[in-house]
Amino acid sequence: MVLEAWDAFLEAAETVDLARPSRLAGWRAQEICVHLGCWDDHTAMADLVASARAGGSGTPPDVDVVNARVTAAHRDASRDEVLAALRRNREATARYLAEQPVELDTAPTVSVVGRIPLLSVVLGQAYELAVHGLDLVSCGAAPPPPAVLQSALAALADVTGALAASMDITGGVTLATPDGGWAFAADPHGWTVRRVEAGRHAGPTVEAPAQLLLEAASGRINPVPAVARRRLKVHDIGGLLKLAPIVQAVPGIPGGPILQLAAKTVGGAGGMVGRLFGRG
Repeated sequence: MVLEAWDAFLEAAETVDLARPSRLAGWRAQEICVHLGCWDDHTAMADLVASARAGGSGTPPDVDVVNARVTAAHRDASRDEVLAALRRNREATARYLAEQPVELDTAPTVSVVGRIPLLSVVLGQAYELAVHGLDLVSCGAAPPPPAVLQSALAALADVTGALAASMDITGGVTLATPDGGWAFAADPHGWTVRRVEAGRHAGPTVEAPAQLLLEAASGRINPVPAVARRRLKVHDIGGLLKLAPIVQAVPGIPGGPILQLAAKTVGGAGGMVGRLFGRG
């Protein structure tokens, strides 16, 4: 899933003018690609592995601070340098999956969303690459393939399940699309993630086309109008609300805007509360 997401993003990046502004305020295609690359001063994959080997101790980095530093340092990098940095990060991920011992997969590491197993953070790349692939559409790229959007939803389910289990929360959610989706179930002992067939969801569910789910989960759109127009449907809001404490603990988590929407809906008021998820 992750390597397929990397390949799709690289293909998109190779088609766009990196100087074109994107829908992200202040970011060109250049900044989107730069912050996803592996540079001498930004080796995210190696840092995650080192954290896992050290027992996952330390403080989660501030994603906005890291992004600002990396994009400022390489804002004038050439097109070839930016694409090479993206390929290095893809290769670093491939090496991890091929060479690292399987025991490291479940070792906790410190990531921007907290202390969760390393393999969940690696899978989280599929979410980030898909969302930023959608960002590149505003620069002229083709949308990510449907399979990559599904991988992103799997990553969203896995990371949210990991955070729920780490906070001793018992609950789960299905992310449902017309092409099927993904569900997780968590409790204080751990969590599971499973593929869900189209039309077979039950319990707490957020239902929409895959692209819309990712746009809402990442804060690229406000989910309230989508709910009002019934393009995005939330089933069993009370069950979804069990996960709301995750947003308080990790305000910038993927999916935060949807959980905030559930909390606001149960509260009986309209509109969104809290800040939307940042660039990540």
